[in-house]
Amino acid sequence: MKVEYAIVIKNKTRLESLTERFNTKAQAKFYIESVGGNFQDYVDEHDTFHHSLDLIQKKLIGVVKHKLVDRSFLTSFIFNHEHLVIVVGQDGLVANTAKYADNIPIIGVNPDISRYDGVLLPFNTDDFLLGVEDVLAGNYLSITSNLAEAQLNDGQRLLAFNDLFIGPLSHTSARYIIQYNNQTERHSSSGVIVSTKSGSTGWLSSLYNMSFNMQSFLNKNNNAKKRKPVLNDKQLMFVVREPFSSKTSETNLCLGVITHDNCLELESLMPQGGVIFSDGIEKDFLHFNSGTVVKIGLAKEKAILIQKK
Repeated sequence: MKVEYAIVIKNKTRLESLTERFNTKAQAKFYIESVGGNFQDYVDEHDTFHHSLDLIQKKLIGVVKHKLVDRSFLTSFIFNHEHLVIVVGQDGLVANTAKYADNIPIIGVNPDISRYDGVLLPFNTDDFLLGVEDVLAGNYLSITSNLAEAQLNDGQRLLAFNDLFIGPLSHTSARYIIQYNNQTERHSSSGVIVSTKSGSTGWLSSLYNMSFNMQSFLNKNNNAKKRKPVLNDKQLMFVVREPFSSKTSETNLCLGVITHDNCLELESLMPQGGVIFSDGIEKDFLHFNSGTVVKIGLAKEKAILIQKK
């Protein structure tokens, strides 16, 4: 496989974000300690991350040219199929990157195995070069994940690796018309979550936890076991959050599975404050206000996540 550059994606550490907020490291330290926080934990995390990042870059020298890209530039960075992507950070950074790196191999590197679970980070600083060499040789083991897509009636679109949120910008009610499986309802809710298979252990699972505990409380003699949502790679699941029943809103159409043949459609009834964002990145959003119709389905883009052999 021809690889022109390895694109190393990283995010700011908590210490770097705090220093930006308070102008200096000393002022950040004063603030954290004044509220009883452990500032040394921020420093240790920062130092460990940058030690790992420096080590990764040094090991890449002589193997492949590389560029360092901060997460804040992901939305404008132009990836191509002569790139190899190396994500150094938490699992969420892999999800954020995957929706911009269509069908480009992604190597997830855990920079701090004592701190991060690393579900999407199979490599560490000791063995990530094995993944790089496998990709360069065109002989690699990978998992291919389908993405979700929000397509607006004005042509705009947004992809999601884990999940999409469609709803209000703040803690108010979202008002919209929902169409699914030849059914239509008017809704007032806290918004709609659409999850991929990859994201089904995240936000979607928390909704299941809430529902299960409420049912357990109301039915104390019910011995039902908690179940997690199970999706295959060609399915999405939508859940309506906190649907409200009134004279003008219904609550029957609140959960379903989306496939290539069965999409979800929402029409906004909100004059302002409606948004669609993905994978928890609120700054990268589409407006979802009156007159906007969005179709939710499976995207043609895919994420290729390199695995250890």
